[in-house]
Amino acid sequence: MSKSFAAIVDDVTRAINALPNRVATLAVNFSKQRFVQQNWHDTTPEPWKPRSTKRRGGEKRQNGAILVDSGRLKRSIRVISANSERVVIGTDVPYAEMHNEGFDGQVSVRQHSRRSRKGRAYTVRAHTRRVHMPQRRFLGESQELANQLEEMITNELKKAIEQ
Repeated sequence: MSKSFAAIVDDVTRAINALPNRVATLAVNFSKQRFVQQNWHDTTPEPWKPRSTKRRGGEKRQNGAILVDSGRLKRSIRVISANSERVVIGTDVPYAEMHNEGFDGQVSVRQHSRRSRKGRAYTVRAHTRRVHMPQRRFLGESQELANQLEEMITNELKKAIEQ
């Protein structure tokens, strides 16, 4: 026995109303997956430039995932808004844009206190420093994401019609 036209319309309407949240979840997961795969995937995967093995003070950095020290940046990716018109995901971490877009230029460093290795406090005067940060995209428009979204939306609508 097949469904009535009204039942099909109700199911399709329900599926359409659920789509913004499904799209947002897929987009957030796609961006977080960039940290796991350490690449940006538009039409083809573009690996992130490896991170430097040196840290300030000359100590060696532990091997690990690029862009992950504490995990704050990856955890901060979330849905900003999702409605029938558009879905926006993003982050509120101040250094996210610098990593996502890349940066090459001068930054100002405020005066601050430090402790030496022997535990003595000292003050670092305000100064500028040159920073070169290669672009490592994890947010933005991607053909791969668009393909995944199109497939998911098509499947959801087919499921609503066929139920």
